[in-house]
Amino acid sequence: MIFKALSNEARRQILEWLKHPEQHFDPQLYLPKDADFKGGICVGSIQAKTGLTQSVVSSYLSMMQKAGLLESRRYGQWTYYRRNEQLLREFTEYMRNEL
Repeated sequence: MIFKALSNEARRQILEWLKHPEQHFDPQLYLPKDADFKGGICVGSIQAKTGLTQSVVSSYLSMMQKAGLLESRRYGQWTYYRRNEQLLREFTEYMRNEL
């Protein structure tokens, strides 16, 4: 499922932006200050940056989460996403050593 998630340029771009969210997104105003979800970006911010419809971006994020590439957390009406760095390291290691 990881390969399928990475087969789309827009999904790869989202993953790249989330590597350094502070460089690519404005501060997340609705993320609680005491939230333990560093680097989390709300769907609306991701959607605005991509220029794609909210439903398309939501489906992309859902697919990447199911593949394990992203983690999500909900705060009130807002859902935030960030990269799953542990899985990305393991996948990179697998690619380097096995393929």
